[in-house]
Amino acid sequence: MKLLRDKLISTSSGNGEVFNVSRCTIDHSLEDVLAKLKEQQAFLPAEIYESGVRFLNERRDQEILNDIFHLLKKYDLADDEECRRRDSEMGKLFDQS
Repeated sequence: MKLLRDKLISTSSGNGEVFNVSRCTIDHSLEDVLAKLKEQQAFLPAEIYESGVRFLNERRDQEILNDIFHLLKKYDLADDEECRRRDSEMGKLFDQS
């Protein structure tokens, strides 16, 4: 599975130019990820939240922690289509355990 870190976000300047912006390079701790998961609990499908908690009970490498954090970041503000995309990606990650 291709991880989020490998993806680029494209944005337009309004005059037809497209810029590629790589994502954040900050490492997020397990505590940060668990806090973000708890913060978004009310907006997440119950099965995603519960499988996320189980998944994070085992030691995870930094890249996975960062990917989960960014899937959860501003989840509450995402539209339905974006939430479904993130749910799918989190489901794939959490099923790897």
